Amino acid sequence: MLSNGLPARVSAMNDNDVTLDLNHELAGKHLTFDVTLLAWTPAERLLKATFGAGCFWGPELAFMRVPGVVATEAGYSQGSVEEPSYEQVCSGSTGHAEVVQVTYDPEQVTYRQLLDDFWGRHDPTSLNKQGNDTGTQYRAGIYTHTQEQLDEATEYLQEKRVSMPGVKIVTELEPIKMYYKAED
Repeated sequence: MLSNGLPARVSAMNDNDVTLDLNHELAGKHLTFDVTLLAWTPAERLLKATFGAGCFWGPELAFMRVPGVVATEAGYSQGSVEEPSYEQVCSGSTGHAEVVQVTYDPEQVTYRQLLDDFWGRHDPTSLNKQGNDTGTQYRAGIYTHTQEQLDEATEYLQEKRVSMPGVKIVTELEPIKMYYKAED
């Protein structure tokens, strides 16, 4: 993370220079400026989590603001078509859900904390609809990357079912499959 609060990824480093990927509108231009590196997170420590909570833009912005989240990416998963376009996904014919893939540092934020944040940002009782967005691509889901995530999310959903008696929770829980980054 840079001193101005922007996340940055080191794409190259030697004894004298550090090349940062800022995903900024000036990307690709040679710029020289001073920055202070506030935190260094080794890439091998980072984990991924993926959530569907309706249209991906709102949840993506929310996850960007969670301390310990180092990157987010809007995408599509759980479908049957390779490299689907936004139009294909919106047609409902591909089976994909709009999702946010979160890359996080488990030393700064736990998977449980991400589940809590996700839970507070979607309606777990609304089938194929979140807010004004309607269609199978807007279904709610927790899409796990590891057996540990699947176990923790299963326990989490069970706790929610117990705490919400008489309420039908329709949030999906499945291992992630067919994930593709959304177009810009």
